Amino acid sequence: MKRLDFASRGFFKRLGVTLRSDTRGDRLADDVRGIIRGVEKDGDRAVAEYTEKFDRVRLAPGRFRVGRDELLAGLRALAPAERRALREAIACVKDYNRRNLPKRWTARNPHGAWVGESFFPIQRVGVYVPGGRMPLLSTAIMTLTLAKIAKVPEIAAFTPPGPEGKLPDGTLAAISLAGATEVYRVGGVQAIAAMTVGTRTIPAVDKIFGPGNAYVVEAKRQVFGRVGVDLLPGPSEVMVIADESARPEWVAADLLSQAEHGHGGRIFLVTPFPDLIQAVATELRRQSRGLRHRKTIESTLSENFFAIRVGDCEQAAEVANFVAPEHLELHVTKKWIMRYRRSITTAGAVLEGPWTPTVLGDFTAGPSHVLPTGRAGRFFSGLRVDDFMRRTSRIAYDEKSLEKALSVVKTFSELEDLDAHGASAAIRFSQAGD
Repeated sequence: MKRLDFASRGFFKRLGVTLRSDTRGDRLADDVRGIIRGVEKDGDRAVAEYTEKFDRVRLAPGRFRVGRDELLAGLRALAPAERRALREAIACVKDYNRRNLPKRWTARNPHGAWVGESFFPIQRVGVYVPGGRMPLLSTAIMTLTLAKIAKVPEIAAFTPPGPEGKLPDGTLAAISLAGATEVYRVGGVQAIAAMTVGTRTIPAVDKIFGPGNAYVVEAKRQVFGRVGVDLLPGPSEVMVIADESARPEWVAADLLSQAEHGHGGRIFLVTPFPDLIQAVATELRRQSRGLRHRKTIESTLSENFFAIRVGDCEQAAEVANFVAPEHLELHVTKKWIMRYRRSITTAGAVLEGPWTPTVLGDFTAGPSHVLPTGRAGRFFSGLRVDDFMRRTSRIAYDEKSLEKALSVVKTFSELEDLDAHGASAAIRFSQAGD
């Protein structure tokens, strides 16, 4: 655990240095660039070679795509209670995200012209569902479901293959229920590259979604512009703001749940009460002993657990707005929760009150768990339905409304020294143009 004190000189400068970690490195970026170029040059053959190298699975291109029978077999292999849990999570995600589906609108502007917006689903998207030692099947639900709500016609899911090319039954079931139209047992940088440039067996997509490890995130960074990308979500983050009402054992359990992700994740405890910091530290040691991923958790806590002592709850809000954490838990009284609704403006997701652990947002509450990390919450928001859509603005002037706008057009064309701009509107009212 690393301790920081808000009252210490240069606190925010030191906190900023702590948060400023570029995990890419020149070597990682070069490795990613080489894989993308390899797939661009050799297509399916390169995808197969990289899959064998990194995932230790030999796959012929004909096996990249997962058949419908395999998807259904994965769904049938789950226990009834497991299938019900997946469907319940999907129902919550649908209920939440249908509410922010953008709607077409039109209105008259001050000139009397019609203006408005139309929204269209992106034609083809690729969704990355992390696999490996922790298959994040919840990510399938938190991404594919939104694409389905947006009515995206082609939804291709990509996830790394397991031993002998098999995928976990839970992942197959979640992908199937959430609405993917295609599924590929391809992961890593080679998946991002294939989505971008396309191969004989994998058509290119228009936009890429989903979290991944440092290599996957760097790949998304490098292909942005050739295709769209949603976010560049890095290692998991959680911040807990706690006052005297907080229960140390609950706070510790929530911190452990996010430390379980490992891979450079950051854990923050912000409180005015030093005794609470010590009590939470004791609980972290006690509760971690029996956990399956204890080594990962202990490594994360040792390297990236920051206990920040503040003078009061208002200073805690300043810290939260500076860090812009992916998940922010509020273990405080209702009075302070109400204040924080107005004053904390950069968190990816806010979990209000001690009965709202982050795991609810991870699995089932409704909002997508694909959220900004690494202080990107200052300028990015979490994944929404409209990220799977594109907007077209609409303008319709008639003779009367154009005449009203003519003086503005004339003034701007003169100020910007663009006489052809002005002439293109004025010609409609000149004798020469009749």
